[in-house]
Amino acid sequence: MRAVVWLVLLFAAAVVAATAFGTNEGLVSFYWRSWRLDMSLNLFVVLLIGGCAVLVALMQAVVALTGLPQRAHEWRLARRDRSAQAALREALAQYFGGRYSRAEKAAQRALAIQADTPELGQDNEFTVLAHLLHAGSAHRLQNRAQRDEQLQQALALARRSPAARPAEEGARLLAAEWALDDRQAARALELLAELPPGVARRTHALRLKLQATRLGLQPLEALRTARLLAKHQGFSRDAAQGLLRSLAFESLDTARDLDQLRKVWLQLDPADRRDAFVAAHAARAAVRMEAVDEARGWLRPFWERLGELEPDERAALAGALVQAIPGLGSEWLPRLEAAAQQFPREGAVAHAVGQALAERQLWGKARRLLEQAAADESLGAAVRRQALVRLATLARGEGDETRAGQCLEAAARLP
Repeated sequence: MRAVVWLVLLFAAAVVAATAFGTNEGLVSFYWRSWRLDMSLNLFVVLLIGGCAVLVALMQAVVALTGLPQRAHEWRLARRDRSAQAALREALAQYFGGRYSRAEKAAQRALAIQADTPELGQDNEFTVLAHLLHAGSAHRLQNRAQRDEQLQQALALARRSPAARPAEEGARLLAAEWALDDRQAARALELLAELPPGVARRTHALRLKLQATRLGLQPLEALRTARLLAKHQGFSRDAAQGLLRSLAFESLDTARDLDQLRKVWLQLDPADRRDAFVAAHAARAAVRMEAVDEARGWLRPFWERLGELEPDERAALAGALVQAIPGLGSEWLPRLEAAAQQFPREGAVAHAVGQALAERQLWGKARRLLEQAAADESLGAAVRRQALVRLATLARGEGDETRAGQCLEAAARLP
């Protein structure tokens, strides 16, 4: 197709030339002393164009000849640049392949090529990446001194070059990750605090901060970070709920007295305080500190909307209430009896209400509910044993030693 196009253009040029020069009768005369040269205008134009073409060709040849050393230098520079790039790619491939010694040597080779070529020293981003690969390989090989040296060089170069700013952010994130690998939570948090606000809100940075706060035994800060991660969809919904709940438990367990427990409870996010499992855990912690009234106060809002909760949440609340029963007031009785009527098949609720009625010496109603809880095999052995012991106490109070002995024997047979 290209040959056809050139043939058409050649014919077009021939037609134009024949039209323009065919009837041209002009004459060009040259005088030099006693000499005179006459030629047709057409020949003069052809010779002029040809002479210009030859002159241009000669000039290009001279330029090419004089620029040969420069082109040779550029070729050598391009060759060394390709060699450095190939070494860097090899280091990256070896690093991802788990061959850290080879990756370290390849990164060193890339840096050596660049150091021997001053013209390549302007590419700071390349140098920073090579230093980071070298540092990462040294970290995997447990060479911390070499790792820290390479990391400092990478950071120093990145600060001087705006183009290497993303590499600097990556270097700081890598440094925080390596600090976590070394179990240095304080160092990791310090590095993460130096990040720009936009980088610190990235999912990877938040994950590192979560690990650092958990490692540094800062459950409240870890809880806040985990909530940010959940907001940015860093976890699945179920995983986020389980993690937030466990961190709330850890935060409550750090309290050593009632004042600290109250402070931690108030520092929790409102969403955490609305979690039935968290409230039950806080109530158990308050009971251990002999703050039974405080425990019942935290549980009361959940018992007022018990129908909105799931069965496992009701079971957790019931277990926490059983521990907070001593000194239970009569104002709880209507609420508890309504719960027993609303959920007649749930042994955990029956056990909690039965224990509360027994505490208030309503033995007739209590016995029926406690027997239901003791016969419910879905409950744990500890809960059923507790119900049987209470039934034995009720039977002994009525003078029925035979029944009391049977209840205690049944409790002892539970695994």
